Amino acid sequence: MSSLAGRVALVTGASRGIGAATADVLRGAGARVVRVARTLAPLAGFEDRSADLTDADQVRTLADDVVTRFGPPDLVVSNAGGFLLRRLEDTTVEEFDAQVALNLRAPFALARAFLPHLRAAGRGVFVTVGSVADHVGFPENAAYAASKFGLRGLHETLAAEYRGSGVRLTLISPGPTDTAIWDPFDPDTREGFPRRSEMLRPADVAEAILFVATRPPHVHVDWLRLGPS
Repeated sequence: MSSLAGRVALVTGASRGIGAATADVLRGAGARVVRVARTLAPLAGFEDRSADLTDADQVRTLADDVVTRFGPPDLVVSNAGGFLLRRLEDTTVEEFDAQVALNLRAPFALARAFLPHLRAAGRGVFVTVGSVADHVGFPENAAYAASKFGLRGLHETLAAEYRGSGVRLTLISPGPTDTAIWDPFDPDTREGFPRRSEMLRPADVAEAILFVATRPPHVHVDWLRLGPS
């Protein structure tokens, strides 16, 4: 029997891409999965919650609802985010702010809303989905990389703050992954970019999340990097 059988797992950004694949993989491992996104098409076998994670009040309401209904989750996957591929000169301050709101402020609000409940329970796994751009700078990534480097800093700080609490925090940093975020940018026709057929698949990242979530309680995976071969 899977170690996730009967456990509660919450996944943000679960309407597509890595989030949708993660929800599927965790449900397949026996977890009771709460999918979170702004909009979700109903799907049998999941508990769904609609929330805009850039709205701190909605995040607090989400946490109160989930904890009241299910208790503190055994696993939280902070996956929701946005992507922008644009040169510095072409990136507006408003676009920069939007990337920070989606990729850093929202994960901070989610962590602040859920981690105290996990600490009080003395257990749980909190997985943050970052990016290769949380530790490597690439052209056209000024806004995106700034938000993801900040996300890595947030993870490292929270991992230190929660050490010894029974709560394990992991940052997963995948390389290019073939999801709909690439649709506006068509990497197959851009010099220096991998073809989509060469990228990771969402299921690859989801399986890595499952691996982290099913380690024994005495094993802490702090940071996991994934990349295409």
